[in-house]
Amino acid sequence: MEKMKFMRALWKKYPRKEAEGFDFIGLQIGKLKDDINKVLIALDYDESLLEITREFKPDLIITHHPFIFGKRSKVLASDQLKNNLVHELEDNLNIPIVSLHTNFDAAEGGMNSSLANKLDLINVYRAKDFPMMRIGELPVSMDIDVFVKYFMERANVSYSSLINEGKNTIKKIGFICGGGAGYYSVAQNEGCDIYISGDCPHHVRRDIIRYKMNYLDVPHEIERLFVDVMKYAIAEIDSKIEVLAIDHEKEPIIYTNSQDN
Repeated sequence: MEKMKFMRALWKKYPRKEAEGFDFIGLQIGKLKDDINKVLIALDYDESLLEITREFKPDLIITHHPFIFGKRSKVLASDQLKNNLVHELEDNLNIPIVSLHTNFDAAEGGMNSSLANKLDLINVYRAKDFPMMRIGELPVSMDIDVFVKYFMERANVSYSSLINEGKNTIKKIGFICGGGAGYYSVAQNEGCDIYISGDCPHHVRRDIIRYKMNYLDVPHEIERLFVDVMKYAIAEIDSKIEVLAIDHEKEPIIYTNSQDN
């Protein structure tokens, strides 16, 4: 598929205007080839994917998290491994990387709306004060412990941590995939029974407790659903494009200091 036709279709699905002002989306390294016939998709691109990249020989790599987050010269000066990787991709393999980050998170059919579908939520809408957040209702109310297990199974995450300071019955939920813990007050103002996100720092956790909110902290790797969603999106754009979708994310090993009573 001709490169500009492909990129226009991609930006139509996940508009640039949806991205947060701090973000670094779009072309990260290299130059787009005239035709896009093979695409490699990953949540993040790193050294572990280099060998399979050489074998697959994609015309384009698409990631969710920006490969160069910040000024290129500064990033590469502080990260020798990434500097080496850029050299290999640009100078030897001639493969560009395009990243779709917060625009993918916010767009309909993107990260958060796709998670709403996986949870079978009804009456889903964007939060007024932060449209990236999705608000929705469970088909049936659940005790909070049951909900946590339900969420983890549907979202395909192996662990979570719960702050249980609100209602014991969950019906209305708000969430942002990835690192959006600080927006808990938006969900609370929307009348949510629980808010779900990740990367919650200590001071935010303390504020959630102070304001008597239920909060479920889940790993950032929940965003691995990007891989399947993007694969499907490319098939809609042009079913002839060959896609290699790779989920190589690894959640950390969790240790607890529990004691049997």
